[in-house]
Amino acid sequence: MAAREQGRSSKSGRKGPKDELSLGTDKLYFKIGEVAEIVGVAAHVLRYWETEFSALKPSKSRTQQRVYRRRDVATLLRIKHLLYVEKFTIAGARKQLRKGADACPMAAPDASYAARQSLGKVRAVLHELEALLETPLDPAGADPAGYLREATQAEDGPLEAGSSSRSLLQRPPR
Repeated sequence: MAAREQGRSSKSGRKGPKDELSLGTDKLYFKIGEVAEIVGVAAHVLRYWETEFSALKPSKSRTQQRVYRRRDVATLLRIKHLLYVEKFTIAGARKQLRKGADACPMAAPDASYAARQSLGKVRAVLHELEALLETPLDPAGADPAGYLREATQAEDGPLEAGSSSRSLLQRPPR
């Protein structure tokens, strides 16, 4: 997906590396509840911001749910930064976005959203580890001498008394 976005950014010339939006997911479209969680505001605030900022135009799905693109999420994070950090009024934030939306810094995604994304990744790794632990162990794998015995018999046939492989299987003197 990053390659796809970079391909788009080189055509438009507007997106740079500082504008990369890292959400911990490769999703391209988000429902209003997901966006509210990412931005850290209630869904009714997002709907209000849509009426106040012309840059926000989420499309609607077949079920008439709002569907936000990654670009919309980035715009919402810029609006949140302007309103909550820079302390602009709605009118002032609107002017700032008109001057240059790409020049406005973005607020970071909400900490609880980032924590949930990290937790999801940790859970996935734990499930993989559980699956590895549940696989039955080969008893021959736990016995190195048995493994060597099997390996050398497969290659050379049965071990002979004067064989150098035999010395590998004997314990060293103490």
